[in-house]
Amino acid sequence: MDLLKNAPPEDLVDAIRIVASGAGLLDLAVTRRVIEEFARMPAPLPATPQLATLTARELEVPHLVAPGLSNAEVAARLYVSEATVKTHVPRMLAKLGLRDRVQAVVYAYGHGLIRAGG
Repeated sequence: MDLLKNAPPEDLVDAIRIVASGAGLLDLAVTRRVIEEFARMPAPLPATPQLATLTARELEVPHLVAPGLSNAEVAARLYVSEATVKTHVPRMLAKLGLRDRVQAVVYAYGHGLIRAGG
């Protein structure tokens, strides 16, 4: 199903039902382009010495920050308090020499800590 901005309302309703059921909705041409882009991605950068300074918990943070989870959502996933997450995130950023969560996600993808779709 193609769902473009000029799609008829019934297509939009169908698309909402498809996504609400848990299925994905991506045009075949778009899917092909995404796969081609990932195929062209360079190999991950080598691990940095700073990476070895992270605790196991701090290593979990990029996995949860990457999909855009808030501190409260990260806390719920890790079964810790939000205050604990507010400690882990800045420590992880400081140890890696990063300024914000966005840089942490870019670093994690670039160094192979997390992979798209994984």
